[in-house]
Amino acid sequence: MGSTLDFAEYIASQIDTAGEVSYRKMFGEYAFYVNGKVVALLCDNQLYIKPTEGGRLFIGDVVEAPPYPGAKNCFLIDDKMSDKQWLTHLVKITENELPLPVKKIKKKR
Repeated sequence: MGSTLDFAEYIASQIDTAGEVSYRKMFGEYAFYVNGKVVALLCDNQLYIKPTEGGRLFIGDVVEAPPYPGAKNCFLIDDKMSDKQWLTHLVKITENELPLPVKKIKKKR
């Protein structure tokens, strides 16, 4: 089905104070970045946060599911999406625990 731009914009507005927030459409779905790190995915208008130990402790009763077939499990966020303060805090925890992305070296031809 794919996620809608309206919903992606809503999620971005919910986490806009977590740092430098951006999102990018990929294969009909969206990836959310904070300070250059992928912290969340929006698939079929469902929000998935990358799993971290700090995030697991913060959430408590975690629901995990793969965002798409063949993917690793992520934290499925459902009932707390509208709580901006809670969601922003979770995203900050996640961003702090994730490593910086490795820059790919372009091969010379």
